[in-house]
Amino acid sequence: MKKYFTGIILVFTGILSFHGTLVAQDNDRQLAAVILHNDRLFWQAYNKCDVTNMMEYFSDDIEFYHDKGGITNGKPALAQSFEKGVCNNRDSFTLRREAIDSSIKVFPLRKNGVIYGAVLSGAHLFYVQEKGKKERAEGLAKFTHLWLLKNGSWKMTRVLSYDHGPAPYINKRKPLTLPADVLQTYAGEYKGTQTTTAYIKADAGSLLLQIGDKKFPLYAEKENLFFSKERDLTFEFVKEGNKVIKMLVRERDEVAEELQRVNDKP
Repeated sequence: MKKYFTGIILVFTGILSFHGTLVAQDNDRQLAAVILHNDRLFWQAYNKCDVTNMMEYFSDDIEFYHDKGGITNGKPALAQSFEKGVCNNRDSFTLRREAIDSSIKVFPLRKNGVIYGAVLSGAHLFYVQEKGKKERAEGLAKFTHLWLLKNGSWKMTRVLSYDHGPAPYINKRKPLTLPADVLQTYAGEYKGTQTTTAYIKADAGSLLLQIGDKKFPLYAEKENLFFSKERDLTFEFVKEGNKVIKMLVRERDEVAEELQRVNDKP
């Protein structure tokens, strides 16, 4: 009989433990939903540069650590940094933040089994739009936010913004396959003010750009327009009659250099 009751106790204890795990998981999911909801509302205000609304999500004793801009303490100083920084002169420049969803994680903080805070971490992209130009992905960074439950409200109390760098280029152009005789019409030597000498060669369905000992494949988007898959660069060949006379190099749709064709025998 003793073994029987011992077995029941062990099973019952296991059920209680399993139930406790389920409750904790459920609480974690609810916590994550609340934190992500508040985070989403904050960034909506950020993208609109609604500084007043943004400040509603920070505690009075906020500490903001930025790997490029230093430390900012307190809501008044933080509000001023936004107003004089990213939210200054929005008529000619706007900044938009977009989270990388797969990177976002929420970690609960507990004391004696009770949730008192959460750590939100992840990575995000920043898009810049200048007046009269297309929006472009400009930067990539990581973030860690400490959210604490204060008087019934969730507030960011510590913010770390770090590992800032350029946004990775994602090529969305589709290559065409051009006949060898068409590709051969672009082959030759080109000279520019920045690039002293560049050679274009036909190469198995695409072009090869050679500058010094470095070679870069170029892919056709149109018959006279080629692109790089590694950077937002395009190469337009301009004709005079049936003869190619120059190559226009554009970065982010803006002319970066004009190279004149000086020889059609690379």
